Amino acid sequence: MPEAPAAGTLPPRALRTLVGRYDRTAFEPPDGGARVRLAVAGAGAWDALLEHGGALFARLGGDPDATLTADTRTWEAIASDARGGVPAFQAGRLAVRRNLHVGIGFMAATSGVSGPGRLHFRTVVTRRARLSTMEAGIGPPVLAIHGLGGTKGSFLPTVAALSDHFRVVAVDLPGFGDSDKPIGGSYDPRFFADHMIDLLHALELDRVDLIGNSLGGRVALEVALRAPERVGRVALLAPSLAWRRPRRWAPALRLVRPELGLVQLAPRAVVQTVVRRLIPGADEGWTAAGVDEFLRAYLTPAGRAAFYAAARQIYLEAPHGKNGFWTRLRGIQSDALFVWGRRDTLVPIAFARHVAEALPQARHLELNCGHVPQVELPRPTHEAIRAFLAEHATVARDEAPAPGVFSRAQR
Repeated sequence: MPEAPAAGTLPPRALRTLVGRYDRTAFEPPDGGARVRLAVAGAGAWDALLEHGGALFARLGGDPDATLTADTRTWEAIASDARGGVPAFQAGRLAVRRNLHVGIGFMAATSGVSGPGRLHFRTVVTRRARLSTMEAGIGPPVLAIHGLGGTKGSFLPTVAALSDHFRVVAVDLPGFGDSDKPIGGSYDPRFFADHMIDLLHALELDRVDLIGNSLGGRVALEVALRAPERVGRVALLAPSLAWRRPRRWAPALRLVRPELGLVQLAPRAVVQTVVRRLIPGADEGWTAAGVDEFLRAYLTPAGRAAFYAAARQIYLEAPHGKNGFWTRLRGIQSDALFVWGRRDTLVPIAFARHVAEALPQARHLELNCGHVPQVELPRPTHEAIRAFLAEHATVARDEAPAPGVFSRAQR
């Protein structure tokens, strides 16, 4: 825990500037309030309370919802830069821990940027659920869908990279992040696709391009299959695809109910220890933020049940037959770009050959990364996506960037 400054010590001017320009229209914390700890390396920490539509400093105490840590120079740069703290976070100069939704939301709300293209967060009420979104930019709409155990935060680099010419909306799938977690939901591709189509209705978007990572790639394909008239192009980043080999554990797994997650004991300390053993660098940079986001949902009963249900469906999905994934994949009408990681241990690059057989018109890009290309290798990943989507989008090459908190020079 950061050391508290001496009693009566004023927060640094940079922190006072940020808290003073908090704008609730860019971000309102869940449940109406949040405590954000702003730590200055070597100089102490101050808490900001977000409540009643505003922000104010409070005595350091209690567990913060999010902790933001940077050195003095970085905080001063954030306070004087209209792009806010997002570039500093992407560059590793600003650490955001515990709740990425609240931490990045605070930075968006204190950037001082106004206008429709700025980074902002909101909860969208659809026909079946409340879905949490993060978006920025003006232009042709793009919907970004995260992977299993992830959240919309994994697409922060994508929102930053594409928001100068596209309106990019990243969403928490139901069951994850800050979206509703319906108990008893099937959490299969059709379930998720129906919720994404509901979201398009709620946002009044007739047609969008889709970007999906891992499970989100599978969901994007399902949306394109179920509502082809609503989908332009699809960019699939290491998409989860039905297993083609025999699944030895399938009979037993069909008997296991994901609702057991509702009664499973999951002490935070125990779960954190297990995760740190499984994931290299679990306390560093983007990986640390991603682990925090996973734990936020998994440590709730409904979140655990949703995670188990979605993972179960990935393993059990039928590969062949009339309703099998690989049979149906041939019906995709949208132009598709598949981005594969050569070091991906979850979705082996060997799947590319099977995709090429089913969709000979699809394009493929191999990168020297793992399972999350948009985070691991953001520049080549987003350059490829930008070029792919821009082929059929009306984007003026010499147009100035849309209002927002991002700049191409910072990527």
